[in-house]
Amino acid sequence: MPDADQPDCAAEPSLYGAAYSVYTRIARLALAEKQVAYRLVETDIFAAPGPSAEYLERQPFGRIPAFEHQGFRLYETAAICRYVDEAFPGPLLQPDTPRGRARLTQIVGMLDSYAYRPMIWDIFVERIRAPAQGRIADEARITAAMPRAATCLDALERLIDGQTWFAGETLSLADIHAAPIFAYFVLTPEGSSLMSGRPNVAQWWQLMSQRPSMAATRSPME
Repeated sequence: MPDADQPDCAAEPSLYGAAYSVYTRIARLALAEKQVAYRLVETDIFAAPGPSAEYLERQPFGRIPAFEHQGFRLYETAAICRYVDEAFPGPLLQPDTPRGRARLTQIVGMLDSYAYRPMIWDIFVERIRAPAQGRIADEARITAAMPRAATCLDALERLIDGQTWFAGETLSLADIHAAPIFAYFVLTPEGSSLMSGRPNVAQWWQLMSQRPSMAATRSPME
């Protein structure tokens, strides 16, 4: 009998999210790097009147993305990316050593806890999205976010020192998790200024931004 817990890598998964979303793009990058064909179901949780009842059955917290493969439903981006890496063939996106995997987990947690909000919501959204939406940027919010963003960049600068990628010498889920945040952050003058003083991170971004997976998942807001 076939193992019910063993996924069929030939079956196409579905990803529910928005093309502009940082976290949807993280999952899309993992799928692209593994060369997995998938279906993107555009889901805008910010459109009125909010997430549908059907979507809340997939993700009870109303966030994106959500994922399904052969009836197996999953949410939380880090979990989705780990499943994609382990369920499908292709280049491994997790280090093969305990220290490497620990570093990956550390960087993903750091990005979620400390980098995403100041770099995206406080700087990118206020500097780029607010004017596009006819709103005046909240300069106090941007100013307050700058030291927090700088601390995150300093931490990444130290962690990548002497390496090509954040968790070692090959691309991993740590780089994939960081890339969509940086794709928006560097569009701002504040982001460009902070990046200029971190040569390790700047070199990483130059390599990461040129990958075919980044072009394949390009956000409509870039």
